[in-house]
Amino acid sequence: MVFARVVGNVVCTRKDDKLVGSKLLMVQPVGLDDKPRGHALVAIDSVGAGEGELVLLVQGSSARQTPRTENTPVDCTIFAIVDTIEKDGRIVFTKRKDKMEA
Repeated sequence: MVFARVVGNVVCTRKDDKLVGSKLLMVQPVGLDDKPRGHALVAIDSVGAGEGELVLLVQGSSARQTPRTENTPVDCTIFAIVDTIEKDGRIVFTKRKDKMEA
């Protein structure tokens, strides 16, 4: 699992039939410090995420384990929108605070 920020939308008018109706988002993997880690990726959205949100990604064969992505040609799936992260007994991220700062 990887933390990532949703940074954009990807629109494809022609795509594999198994992806018709799926929302594709551009995501930037980030660390707990919210700094970019690696290259941006395209992920299929299985939870209704929106631009700017902190999400959890799964890649590889695990990306095809959600009801929306089963038996589809995907390698990266957004499977959760992060509400809170607690580390070493303290809150290091909250969605509410994140939205206030945006």
